[in-house]
Amino acid sequence: MSGIIEQPRFSCALAAQQTVLAIPRALPISHSGPGCVGKTFAFSATGAGFQGEGYGGGSTVSCTNSNEQDVVFGGEDKLAGFIDGAMKVLKGDLYVALSGCTSGIVGDDVEQVSRTFAADGFPVVGAETSGFKGNSYVGHEIVLRAIIEQFVGDIDPQVRHGLVNVFSVVPPQHPTWRGDLEEIKRLLTLLGFEVNILFGKGSAGISEWKDIPNAQFNLLLSSWVGLDTVRLLEEKYGTPYLHLPYMPIGAALTSKALREISAFAGLDSEKTEEIIAKEEAHFYDYFVSCADFIADFRNSIPFELYIVADSSYALGAAAYLSGELGFVPEGIYITDDADPLLHQDIKAAADALIPASAREGSANESEEMILFDSDGGMVQRNIRKRLGQSKKALFLASTWEDFLAKETGNLSVHFSLPINNDVLITRSFAGYNGGLRLMEEILAGIFRKGDISGTTLTR
Repeated sequence: MSGIIEQPRFSCALAAQQTVLAIPRALPISHSGPGCVGKTFAFSATGAGFQGEGYGGGSTVSCTNSNEQDVVFGGEDKLAGFIDGAMKVLKGDLYVALSGCTSGIVGDDVEQVSRTFAADGFPVVGAETSGFKGNSYVGHEIVLRAIIEQFVGDIDPQVRHGLVNVFSVVPPQHPTWRGDLEEIKRLLTLLGFEVNILFGKGSAGISEWKDIPNAQFNLLLSSWVGLDTVRLLEEKYGTPYLHLPYMPIGAALTSKALREISAFAGLDSEKTEEIIAKEEAHFYDYFVSCADFIADFRNSIPFELYIVADSSYALGAAAYLSGELGFVPEGIYITDDADPLLHQDIKAAADALIPASAREGSANESEEMILFDSDGGMVQRNIRKRLGQSKKALFLASTWEDFLAKETGNLSVHFSLPINNDVLITRSFAGYNGGLRLMEEILAGIFRKGDISGTTLTR
């Protein structure tokens, strides 16, 4: 979108430096103006629940700090010097040069500079991630394409049956990305797959990226981010892909996803059902243990649902909370600024995932349930309008909505960026375990809200 917005939900394309840092022992080199790296880190990592610098992040990111001289005379030689210096000082398995707005405007070619190093056998890739190219999601996909085309390259695949590449989260634009990827890998491993998870602690790093062409298929758990990537891989290596346009959260949606994956891969359906039965038994055993708390009306559990998040997570959460916990979706605000051409696909996915019965009883049944807007100010004004005087609402959203929740006497649970008043380490909302954690966050949040009835045992 264009224009000035209130309460931003994402950074610019240069935030792809965090995508690079999410690959073990991969290092970004930013060809940008002073402050770009620090501000991007502050929003995308610190603002995602204080996730830390990690290996080579934060103030350690190499940056050319483009100045007036670089604008007048060009900064490609300067970038080449920084790449050379970075490889001498910083130990990495892959170096990704990223362009900022300044270098993009004057026409510095980071890809060409990087190719001169790659031609000499150095693991260097260039990606045009100038801020005006798009937001964090766009920058993420630009880097994926750059690594695949320049580093993985043109090779003849040696397909291994059972190997799957996973494309889903945008680190750390999805603040629970670390725990979510671990849960996804755990579930796929249970089905018998060898998994290239590609990012995070569960990834083997660069060796997984080199192994991408050899996969039996690619799995995309996302409404639209990554779709261009899996299509590229299909064209380049002939690898088929399965597209599930949501992040599976909770038992019903995760079981549905596992069945679709199993059928696509041609797995033994009986074995898959055994795994699902075991996981569901574990899930519902804990689920039912909360029944007495949920059934106690004195605990004032909210039931009106407002979600402010990107499309993939919003759909997964809405399906879980409405289908299994009985929440009534009053407003789902999609903030990832997807191409308007994709809006109908996202709405269709929501219609398929969210039970029609969930709309019954909604105070806003005559209005659109799903709205697309990355302007937090507009989103909150719409929530206020729909909310009225209700104090029975759950905001599954960001730090921005904490203020609204406090003002209106409702409950807020952190789910999307920015998160500046919480710490996220291994928290996950994906899969069976993530569904339990989300339920736990909601129920525990009632106590943190501080207005539990005096008739409960907390008195």
